[in-house]
Amino acid sequence: MKILCVIDSLNSGGAQRQLVNLGIGFKEKGHEVRFLVYHKKDFFKDLLDEHDIPVHYILTKNYLKRLFLMRKFIRQGNQDVVLSFLTSGSFICEIAALPSRKWKLVVGERNADPAILKSPKLRLIRFGHLLADFVVSNSQENLDMVHKANFLLSRNKGKVIYNFVDNRLLLENIEQPKQNLKINIVVAARHEPQKNIVGVINALNLLSVNERNKLELTWYGGIETDESFIRAKSLISAAKLSDVFRLKPKTLAISEIMKNADVVGLFSLYEGLPNAICEAMALGKPIICSRVSDLPKLIIENVNGFLCNPEDPDSIKSAIKKVIEATNTELFNMGQNNRVKSQQLFHKDIVVDSYLELFSK
Repeated sequence: MKILCVIDSLNSGGAQRQLVNLGIGFKEKGHEVRFLVYHKKDFFKDLLDEHDIPVHYILTKNYLKRLFLMRKFIRQGNQDVVLSFLTSGSFICEIAALPSRKWKLVVGERNADPAILKSPKLRLIRFGHLLADFVVSNSQENLDMVHKANFLLSRNKGKVIYNFVDNRLLLENIEQPKQNLKINIVVAARHEPQKNIVGVINALNLLSVNERNKLELTWYGGIETDESFIRAKSLISAAKLSDVFRLKPKTLAISEIMKNADVVGLFSLYEGLPNAICEAMALGKPIICSRVSDLPKLIIENVNGFLCNPEDPDSIKSAIKKVIEATNTELFNMGQNNRVKSQQLFHKDIVVDSYLELFSK
């Protein structure tokens, strides 16, 4: 089967990571895979190069020209399937399907952004999904949102397929949390309003000095020229939280960093299904996260981790306090529970085969 994967770029986002890993998974199962992108951001490019997966670039700032050139590329391609992630790329692929096509078209909705129900433009774009064979989301909440935005979309077209994790993570040894040291919480998320870094800073301000002294939170995801990074750094300095909250650049080694963490956190205002949480569960780590998307279905309070309301700093503070007060045995058992659940939901073969099954329909 010849598969063309379409996305905006190969940048460090969760959707990009998943599509790159899916492409590699398809290639490993004997399929021919190519990528088509329209921004030159190559964080994951080396991974595709390692697996001899070609990447085609259409680089223009003119949106209409980009749409025309990508449509031409897709229509002249000899692919059996087009798999597209993210709104703009999927819309272009749907336009490329007109007036008719010979290939299967599967588009992915990856981020449960409430704005799609409020914005006429975003709702209108979802009507393009009528031209696709299937709409795949990595969370049920996101898929429900898409159906509300496009009431004409058949429920049979909508599919939920969770993210997958590198199977090697499932083979890692689960380590006991550190004894008599600070609890180390690791967050892997871009520094932008959706990820709620200001809410976390406000929550840390509500902790007592004694509680702060038992905590170390490290957030990987920003660069020093990023506006959100600069603002967060300023707030941390003003609140004298530098010994508690550290900001680090994004990294390809995040799995190794999470392996050495005691707890993995995510405090977003909304999400699809975060890769960081899936990978942390595979590594056997307890989770602290927002009560958004499908996360409450995955993370049961005191069984797999701790939940909070991301819009309420006091709720975030209470969840962090529970982490600090949890015993090492309790945290270890939560991690074990997450390892079992991840094997059932996020195994690579399960997810890759689910997509291939859709392609064959």
